[in-house]
Amino acid sequence: MNRRWIVALAFALCTIPSLVFAESPPQSVHWGAIAFPDHDPTLTLSTAVLDRFTQFDGAGRRYNDINQTMGFNFFTISWTKPLTQLPGWNLNLTAGGGPTRDGPSRFLQNDVVHKLRGFDPVPVGEKRDANDFMLSGTMTRWFGILGTSDVFFAGVGGAGGSLYYEPYVQAGFRRLAILNLIPVLGDYLRVSGLARYGRPFSGAAFHQVAPQSYLAQASVGLGNYHHWKDCTPWEIELAVTVDSGLFVDHRGDALEERFVSLALRYSAFTFETWNDLINQKDYGPTFGARLTLDLFYMYDRWFH
Repeated sequence: MNRRWIVALAFALCTIPSLVFAESPPQSVHWGAIAFPDHDPTLTLSTAVLDRFTQFDGAGRRYNDINQTMGFNFFTISWTKPLTQLPGWNLNLTAGGGPTRDGPSRFLQNDVVHKLRGFDPVPVGEKRDANDFMLSGTMTRWFGILGTSDVFFAGVGGAGGSLYYEPYVQAGFRRLAILNLIPVLGDYLRVSGLARYGRPFSGAAFHQVAPQSYLAQASVGLGNYHHWKDCTPWEIELAVTVDSGLFVDHRGDALEERFVSLALRYSAFTFETWNDLINQKDYGPTFGARLTLDLFYMYDRWFH
């Protein structure tokens, strides 16, 4: 493992970097994390990735037949490389793992968020206590349409580990400028959209998952996009996700989920959080968060 980290960091020091943001850990996509692929070369480290699955809501109602509350605490590394042999294509590899425990996500859910909003705490019964991991890989083709820059993408990918397995296809656009006729808004406003189809299979943590998954995500971003190369970059991105559901109910039918996500990016740091707030419930895949460091950017701006 130490040798792999040395190789990864050595690659970061030998590559011309630019500011980009890590692809989400595979399980976080079904919790509402922003799921768009990376356009440029990147090596990022997510020092804390929290995803919480609660079997009960505040009233004690069960989500489905899963009889455990699970708090996933992952450390994740994500690497994206444009392929010189296939111009326009990017390869991404993402790996993450860590202890599955009740905390600290239980503290954040009950003692922070619920207290601030005046909600009852979510009860917890049996808890999963294990060390889990997930791996994913994608091949993404970037291209332009009708004279636009290469902000459109289509690709294939797969994810697997101790939680579940899922091959998928996806397509969409990333940071598309739609208001270029209005100079100020055109410089600072971007929109993104993604559609994904997946075929999940069960794993050690989730013994029964939906036979298929349809996911749609849209976001709007506000940032100094035209000045990322010569100024400290910043961005505020708000996203909405509709997922036909990774999980199923007591009859085996998929449980649709809706999420809202917020990402705050400044310099080499990104903080993102996601929540099922717009689903008007608080059980099943309820919320998550992550803090990401862009290693390429850190080296380029701080050490080069």
